[in-house]
Amino acid sequence: MVYLVGAGPGDPGLLTVKAREILESADVVIYDRLAGEEILNYVPENAEKIYVGKSAGKHTLKQEEINNLLVEKGKSGKNIVRLKGGDPFVFGRGGEEGISLAENNLPFEIVPGVTSAVAVPAYAGIPVTHRGIAVSFSVITGHEDPTKPESGIRWEKLATATDTLIFLMGIANLPKITEKLIENGRSGKTPAAVIRRGTTPAQEVFVTTLEKAAAEVEERKITPPAIFVVGETVNLRESLKFFDTKILFGKRILVTRARTQASELSRKLKNLGAAVIEFPAIKIAPPSDNFKFADAAIKNIRSYDRIIFTSANGVEKFFDRLKFAGLDTRVLGKAKIAAIGSATAKKLENFGIIADNVPAEFKAENLAEELKNSVAGEKILLARAEVARNILPEELEKHGAKVDVVPFYKTEPADENSGEILTQINSGKIDLVTFTSSSTVENFVKACGRDCLKNLKTAAIGPITAETLKKFEVEPDIVAEEYTIDGLVAAIQNFQAG
Repeated sequence: MVYLVGAGPGDPGLLTVKAREILESADVVIYDRLAGEEILNYVPENAEKIYVGKSAGKHTLKQEEINNLLVEKGKSGKNIVRLKGGDPFVFGRGGEEGISLAENNLPFEIVPGVTSAVAVPAYAGIPVTHRGIAVSFSVITGHEDPTKPESGIRWEKLATATDTLIFLMGIANLPKITEKLIENGRSGKTPAAVIRRGTTPAQEVFVTTLEKAAAEVEERKITPPAIFVVGETVNLRESLKFFDTKILFGKRILVTRARTQASELSRKLKNLGAAVIEFPAIKIAPPSDNFKFADAAIKNIRSYDRIIFTSANGVEKFFDRLKFAGLDTRVLGKAKIAAIGSATAKKLENFGIIADNVPAEFKAENLAEELKNSVAGEKILLARAEVARNILPEELEKHGAKVDVVPFYKTEPADENSGEILTQINSGKIDLVTFTSSSTVENFVKACGRDCLKNLKTAAIGPITAETLKKFEVEPDIVAEEYTIDGLVAAIQNFQAG
């Protein structure tokens, strides 16, 4: 099947559920310039990705060549996705591609997308209709060839036919658009707005009037992608704007974390308006002994009086090995369970375990203090990362416990895209870097160098991570009071609020 899929206007959250499901099963994806990287992350790693993007004056492939490519790939018997910004049928040339497939007897489906014609003004606080102000709107291409002897747009009818006019891809032709509208009866005083990179954290909104718009765009050097909105509803922006008033709007935040764990922090920061760049400073890997000691501990799991988990990763890997051994939570019947941190405790709950001990302050020292009077004579399994501080087992053994420190995973540097990240850092495009563990600090420094932190604002999830930053002569600007993702996000908000 060939799917002609609309990717939406730019915000990955506006991708439809059906589009995501199709992308997740794609064998080949042929995509445009406006299909964002986050959306492409839904595509399987082994899928073929072909870029055919177009921008002003630059076409990777002509439309006829794209049509031929779709037909060629469509004959392969694989799932082919043609991913297009916005909606395939709103100036997306999806109709031409569909006809080409039909002419070659190839099956296809259309998956509509959220069109920028409505979504971009909405994110700017500009409705395309509003009771008592606008009861109609028109969507027009602004990309007409200016060298054509005659316009395909019926300006004499369009100029005053509907209350709101939305021109897509019209920045280059704005002088002609504004001239034709005024010439055909639209008042030059009509409110207008130019919205660049709408629905993304890079969104810019310029409110003007029809007669001044072209000159102001030239003066401000506004470049595509942008849309042009004309109509009285533009005046509602001051009352309805919401997106560019978020506390972190426009801030570019680098999230350093294992790729598999970055999504929660990224999502929360994006919800506050930030532009998030994910840099997986670490990746989670099997321990150096390839689970030799972990599997031995699992084999003797019934012998432990208490099991301590220091991270959500440790929980996940522990239960992976438990399942690998053909066992389940019933073998933990007699063991008390302790967790450092609410995220660790929450991960345990996913496996049906409620921790007996979760220290109020999420540090090894606090758990040791809490347990010191109850561990004498106990055999304890400490399931953790391969490299970690030894304060907890040392303290527990002082109080009469026998502690088996067993690595269930290790962290490794994941320096992919470090060159690109360094370029952004050196050009001053990063406002803040977040660190959620000591290993993210250490591996970030390995990937990017010690000096890259000197001119950056930094946020640490807790005092241990903060101390690691200080080891590299960096005083963190933000240290979360609650050592969780939510605590880190709250600390960033407080810092931004001043």
